[in-house]
Amino acid sequence: MSTQSIVLSIGGMGCAGCVAAVEKALLATPGVERVVVDLPTGHATVEGGETAALVAAVEAAGYTAQPL
Repeated sequence: MSTQSIVLSIGGMGCAGCVAAVEKALLATPGVERVVVDLPTGHATVEGGETAALVAAVEAAGYTAQPL
C-alpha cells in the first residue's frame, strides 16, 4: 500500500531555521513518514498524515499552510 503525498504551501519561511522548524512540526504529526520542505518554492511535500493535522502543526509552529 502506498502512502499518500500531500503538498502544502507554507507561508512565513525565510531561512534554513524556518525550514527546520516546519520539518520538525510536520514530522511530529501522527502518521507522517517523510517530509521535504523547499524554501525557494515555499512548498512542503509530506508522505502520510492527514491534511488538517498537517496544517494545524505548521500553524502551531508559527507559519501558515494551505494544501495545494
